[in-house]
Amino acid sequence: MAAGSVSSMRARQPALRFIFLTLFLDVLGIGLIIPILPRLIESFFPNNVPAAASLFGLLAAIYSLMQFICAPILGSLSDQVGRRPVILISLLGTGLDYLLLAMAPSLGWFFVGRIIAGVTSANISAATAYIADISPPEKRAANFGIVGAAFGLGFIAGPALGGMLGDRDLRLPFFVASALSLANWLYGFFVLPESLAMENRRPFTWARSNPIGSLLALRRFPVVQGMSLCAFLLNLSQYSLHATWVLYTSHRYHWTTGQVGASLAVVGLMAAIVQGGLARRLIPMLGEVRSLTIGLILGALSMFGYCFASEGWMIYAILVVGSLGGIAGPASQGIVSRNVPANEQGAVQGALAGLGSVAGFIAPIMATSLFGFFIGDRAPFYLPGASFCVGGLLILIALATALRTLSRHPVHAEGRA
Repeated sequence: MAAGSVSSMRARQPALRFIFLTLFLDVLGIGLIIPILPRLIESFFPNNVPAAASLFGLLAAIYSLMQFICAPILGSLSDQVGRRPVILISLLGTGLDYLLLAMAPSLGWFFVGRIIAGVTSANISAATAYIADISPPEKRAANFGIVGAAFGLGFIAGPALGGMLGDRDLRLPFFVASALSLANWLYGFFVLPESLAMENRRPFTWARSNPIGSLLALRRFPVVQGMSLCAFLLNLSQYSLHATWVLYTSHRYHWTTGQVGASLAVVGLMAAIVQGGLARRLIPMLGEVRSLTIGLILGALSMFGYCFASEGWMIYAILVVGSLGGIAGPASQGIVSRNVPANEQGAVQGALAGLGSVAGFIAPIMATSLFGFFIGDRAPFYLPGASFCVGGLLILIALATALRTLSRHPVHAEGRA
């Protein structure tokens, strides 16, 4: 065994804690602004919810477009220089972006801020590659649950605190998010170790790093190619949910900023329970393919439930059931990572992050347009949750795509090749 591999194994548990805390603090900052950003945009459009919804969707789309362009570049760069510098650059950019948004005097500055954030938002792809670096193949799917757990815990505290602070001042959560992100960067600068061994590094090339080239490179891995389409459809559904959650619950159930924050905190709590604990037990017990199947079915059912829930309290019941679908994410990541060499984990994760960014570009525009249309006078019928119904259908298509792909590559999918 190589010296770098031995060192990685010895540092595995501390490194997992480091990356968990890094993601937690980062997501905490994101969670702080989620309940208040749509409200802040609405303040520029008094009494015109559809217009505010469309602009909010455009802001989210621009962020994802920049992420699509830059995530493969940073992912491939992490294969050459290591994960640590990429993560640190991302954290610093995020902290400065929140500070800019906190002081933005006009809508134009919000677009500038979202562009900067999109350029530097390599946290998830670099962190995913980091986990793949330090995890043996048979434990990767379970360890990927750490990403979901960090998101879950961050969304427990972040939205609840953001909703509370937002009731005082809509810009206050941005200042707090900036402070947390910069503190996160400072923490990582001093304690986050490098995960990528020197023997697993490879030179950076633009041919592999441009967004189109990185996606085309996925064709070399048949399972990854099929699973990437599944991931794209799943992301399209999830980003649609994110884009309209605050708008939908505020419009249909008349929830306040604090109530929206509380609902997102419950989302985070359930994600932490499922992905931080249950996933690490269920995925090894059920297997990655079965876990993926069950997770996607539950995800689709929850989307339809959100669409047709007539009372606000029903949302919480659906959240509990739908959160169990969170095992699909780490199961899918485990399948993908098994079919990629160690020296290409960063590039593939960057390409998948770029593909997710394409979904992140399309989904907010699609979802907010559907929301605005189906609450407007031109709609054939009133259906504010129309984007959730579309999201449920997308997840079912993702399930069919995954099962078709894995039926052709059953041995590799389970990692027994």
